[in-house]
Amino acid sequence: MSIEITTEKDGKLRQRVSIESFDDLLVDVPTAFGGDGLAPDPHDYFDLSLGACKAITSRMYAQRKEWPLEGVSVTVTRDERDERKGVYRLDVAMTFHGIEDPERLARLEEISHKCPIHRLMTTSTVEITTRTLAPTAQT
Repeated sequence: MSIEITTEKDGKLRQRVSIESFDDLLVDVPTAFGGDGLAPDPHDYFDLSLGACKAITSRMYAQRKEWPLEGVSVTVTRDERDERKGVYRLDVAMTFHGIEDPERLARLEEISHKCPIHRLMTTSTVEITTRTLAPTAQT
């Protein structure tokens, strides 16, 4: 899968993200940082990836177990005060609608920790290679 990111011509810092066979997404930064503040910023996408992955993973588990999970609500709150010191904190609050049994609730939370993004953020070594290509004319 490839993801293409290009600068929006009518935005200060806004970027258009194109992912094969999906609607385009926009990424921006708040006006305080020189953007237009018209789309989520990169931190928002990082954080929402975790919340969405936890919700999907717990739903998949509940479906396999045939539990009456009606839906999942997730709130991700970030604390980036120490980000420049190498610490980025995310608080994830999950509500499992339709499940009242405390053991099942605990199991769903436990399963949510096994989602691929949670593991990627907490246990994987991510290696990034960045290359500069020759510029081409933008359309």
